[in-house]
Amino acid sequence: MISTLRFVRQISTSPRVLRALTAEQIFAREDKFGCHNYHPLPVALSRGEEPPEGSAVKFCGIYLDVFILNTAAIKQMRQLSLTSRAFFNDVLGEYEEFLTKKFKYDKVLPMNTGVEACESAVKLARRWAYDKKKVPENKAKMVFAENNFWGRSIAAVSASTDPESYGGFGPFVPLFEKVPYNDLKAVEKAISDPNTAGFMVEPIQGEAGVVLPDDGELLTCAKNIMFYSLLTRYNQGLAELDSLSFE
Repeated sequence: MISTLRFVRQISTSPRVLRALTAEQIFAREDKFGCHNYHPLPVALSRGEEPPEGSAVKFCGIYLDVFILNTAAIKQMRQLSLTSRAFFNDVLGEYEEFLTKKFKYDKVLPMNTGVEACESAVKLARRWAYDKKKVPENKAKMVFAENNFWGRSIAAVSASTDPESYGGFGPFVPLFEKVPYNDLKAVEKAISDPNTAGFMVEPIQGEAGVVLPDDGELLTCAKNIMFYSLLTRYNQGLAELDSLSFE
C-alpha cells in the first residue's frame, strides 16, 4: 500500500503531468484516446471561478466552480460519501425534505443525471398507466416533442428526431410517438389515444439554441393532460430557469 501511494504521488507531481498543455494538445489527446460521442467547441477548460454578480457570462455558471457547493460536498465526503440504498443515512432524508418543501412536491427521487431522471419518468408513467389507467399490458404509449434531447441511452435516442443521435442504434423502444414542438393540435391528437401514458416536453429547448413555445402553450398542454388523465414531465434544468412551472 505504501509503495502504491508513493508511486501515485510521484506520478501526480511529475513535471510531465504538471506541464501546461496547449489547447491544441488537449484537443488532440481527447481525440486520440476518447470515444467521439460529442462534438465540443474548440475551448479547453482547466479551472473555473464563479462569475461576479451581473456578469454577462453568468448563465455559464453551471459549468464553473461554485465555491459554496464544492465546500459542502468536500465536507460531507470526508465524513460519509456515497452509500448503498440498502442502508439509511442521516442526510438523504434531510435533502428530500428540503426539496419537497421548496418545490411543493409530494416526494422526490434523486438521480445523478438528466437521462436517469427521464428514464425513471418513462417507467413511472408506464407503471401508472397500467396500474391506475388500466392500459392493456405492453400497450402504454409515450409522447415526446420533436427536437428533444435528454441523453444518449436507448430510450433517449428512441425519442430523438436527430439522425446523429439515433442513426445506427436501432431497433428502438416501441410506442414512442413524436409530435412537433409548439403544436397544440398535434399534442392533443396524440394524447387523446386512451393508451397514452405520458407526455414529455422541454419548456425551453436548449440543445441547438434557445427555442421557446408560444405564450400559453404549456398551460394549455397541462389542461389537456389533466383532461385526458395522463402523467407528464416538463423537463428543464433548475439552473436554467428563474422559475419552474413543472419538473
